[in-house]
Amino acid sequence: MTTTRHELLHAFDLLLAPGRFKDYGPNGLQVEGRTAVRRLVSGVTASRALIEAAIAAQADAVFVHHGLFWRGQDGRVTGWMKQRLALLLAHDINLFAYHLPLDAHPELGNNAQLGLRLGLVAEPGPEGRFGEQELGFIGRRAEAEGDGFADAPALARHVEAVLGRPATLVDPGRGPIRRVAWCTGGAQGYFEAAIAAGADAFITGEISEPQAHYAREAGVAFLACGHHATERYGAPAVAGHVAAQLGLNHEFIDIDNPA
Repeated sequence: MTTTRHELLHAFDLLLAPGRFKDYGPNGLQVEGRTAVRRLVSGVTASRALIEAAIAAQADAVFVHHGLFWRGQDGRVTGWMKQRLALLLAHDINLFAYHLPLDAHPELGNNAQLGLRLGLVAEPGPEGRFGEQELGFIGRRAEAEGDGFADAPALARHVEAVLGRPATLVDPGRGPIRRVAWCTGGAQGYFEAAIAAGADAFITGEISEPQAHYAREAGVAFLACGHHATERYGAPAVAGHVAAQLGLNHEFIDIDNPA
């Protein structure tokens, strides 16, 4: 089956409600390609490697979390930007990108999907959100998985096993971990809000210099588990959902990234 570029954009916008967010770049259709869409590829970042893989997969559209255009960037079409755009335009491929809306979706977004894989359940209603634009999730380990974690190293081992990569742990040595906050990607700036929300531990993708001090002084564990590693799950969940709705062929292509 096929759909149109307009129908695909409408389906993404209806699901993700980008108008609700103050974001760092444009959400929605970033590069216009052919009108008819039959094959959809999803990925984390609109890198040249992903675009080349989408071309090889004969994709008509690409759906990503990290698009090409960001607030405050150099607007010249040179170097890597020229190379990526040239490939998309030459092969008439549509590029759809959703940043914060993809983080925030309550079932299919990056945070919801990471929590699902880690066996974490956000508290219902407003109590399960924290931070700017309520992007952060906070809750507990699912009952079937046990009553929390013995300590921060036990939580870190669990996260590492699920994500398949080492985590950076700042462990203040406070003992059992029961209330866990998480926000994928570069959300280290949400740590203070997680502390204020009563978290025993905070999981995100990156760490900056101040967070180690906050963790030790507040007694709240901090885990940096990789920007890409924590954001691999929302794009295929959303793209797969919309593809099923519209009868499209969908493939998730994960371009390895150590970050």
